[in-house]
Amino acid sequence: MTGRVRGNGRRRVHAGAVIFVIAAMFAIVLPGAASAAGGSVPARGALDCNGDSLIQQALHAPTACADIRGFNNVSNANTWDGRFYDNGKYIGHDEPDMTFLSDKSGSGNDVTWTEVLPRDPSAAPTVAHPGSDVSHWFELTPAPWFSMALCDSESYPLTPCTPESDANAPTPGSTSSGGGSAFMEMQLYPPGFPPFVDSLSCDGTHWCSALTIDSLECKPGLTDCNENCTEPQNFAFIQTDGVPTGAPGPETVDTASYTPNSSTLLMNPGDLITVHMFDAPVPGGGGAKAFEVVVKDLTTHQLGYMQASAANGFAHSSETSCEAKPYNFQPEYNTARQGNIIPWAAIAADVSTEFETGHFEACTSLTDPATDELGPDLSDTYWSRCHGPYEETAPPDGGTNPEISDAYCYPAGDTHGSLQTDPDQITGCLDDLTQNGDLDFDGTPYWPEWPVGPNPTNTYPGSFVQALPTTGNAQQYSQFFMQTDLALSESTSSGTTTEGCGVPAPNSPGKFYPYWSRVNSRSGCYLEFGNVSSGPDLNDFGQDAQYGTDQIAKLGYPEFEGPVRDNSCLDTTPGQTPN
Repeated sequence: MTGRVRGNGRRRVHAGAVIFVIAAMFAIVLPGAASAAGGSVPARGALDCNGDSLIQQALHAPTACADIRGFNNVSNANTWDGRFYDNGKYIGHDEPDMTFLSDKSGSGNDVTWTEVLPRDPSAAPTVAHPGSDVSHWFELTPAPWFSMALCDSESYPLTPCTPESDANAPTPGSTSSGGGSAFMEMQLYPPGFPPFVDSLSCDGTHWCSALTIDSLECKPGLTDCNENCTEPQNFAFIQTDGVPTGAPGPETVDTASYTPNSSTLLMNPGDLITVHMFDAPVPGGGGAKAFEVVVKDLTTHQLGYMQASAANGFAHSSETSCEAKPYNFQPEYNTARQGNIIPWAAIAADVSTEFETGHFEACTSLTDPATDELGPDLSDTYWSRCHGPYEETAPPDGGTNPEISDAYCYPAGDTHGSLQTDPDQITGCLDDLTQNGDLDFDGTPYWPEWPVGPNPTNTYPGSFVQALPTTGNAQQYSQFFMQTDLALSESTSSGTTTEGCGVPAPNSPGKFYPYWSRVNSRSGCYLEFGNVSSGPDLNDFGQDAQYGTDQIAKLGYPEFEGPVRDNSCLDTTPGQTPN
């Protein structure tokens, strides 16, 4: 997720949105505001994971949200030029995605992923030569994730949703059909740039993970959205005891929700893990079921899990009042056939693997400090301006550059004041506070500093080694395709035609975009991601050409999709990182 402000000069900004952006820039805590239901909401929370609620400041500003599509030839306060606007601010993302398809019963609601978590170089990251610096995973992605569509009757298009039913699929080309849908992302967070509450890592050395669920509080056709809770998010870390660290619901999250505790599942780089996502009985729920994630670390023999149940504090938000209602989220579809998608999401997916990117820029120095007041006796200093060789490859922020700030930024060695974390490994910025992304594409992810193989080199980290997903009795998915919503974020793209759209982004100084590769090793097929273009029995699918062409004429918004490909691989589980 990298939310982007439109860069072609055409912006519609509500007065309330301007007030919020100013408050966010200077870390002004908005007072609690009355909800339509007559109660009040905390000043900070997750009523809008994009950070643009008119009544609440985002508690965890670097949140990776689900991208929202626009509708071409539909122009109102929420969408025009095929793009979606949250309170006048463009919300776009950079999400290279591989989606898997299957007609097998259960393939849309029961999936297992197996992968080896990647390792970083032994050397610390460097900031000297864009394109050839030492890089670590936290610079490349804040959150690789696995997805599944979930039912949510209070989410777009605000219709009933029968769990595990293909009848929920939207009609192609329609702006109002399909079951009420939520976007579940089982996110992984790399080590090295803590703390998670206002940055992206659980600590300096471990991977961790969380179950996130995003909904959309808009009427069909995006004719009207609740400006107080446009994209509410549920959030809970994967825990060894299955108990959230804090309240997960959009209206109830607090700093504890985003702070790992002694029961948070921490995983080592190089560990072999499985991630099982399925519908499960709610303990003591009288036959009720809810979506569950179980993560097994086969290297350390630890197990973590989280169920998206009302009993665990999960809730969906009223489209009219934003009021939280306890809710058991369940998988939306029976199968993962093409067309079974979340109708409001830019990424046309149900079962997919994805690497959130476009969030980090390495710096040599920072200016413009400010204080983030996270709660009583809990604050952190951040900076808003990055200086260094990466920043110098693009025009200065502001003016003709759509990027207006680099915040949140932190210096190398920072232990984050009262949060007392492991020290940050490098000086860098998350580009999340004011425009939610690296709008001029000058950060580390847009240079060829990605893995070149499964093992780390002296310069670049090793890739994830990911088996193809399975469903039911270890059956693989029959087809797959790659896609990316990168073009939605490009200031050179008109949003109504293919003109100015490209992969990589036309205005990217590094002229690089990461891609999937498939290797057929002695133990079978597995996936890698980054810049892996050589090796025996390797198929890189044309590198960035794998994302195909801009499908705006078909979809109504800028979205690159590659061709649907048959899965010709044998079943495999990577037991170790290949040599």
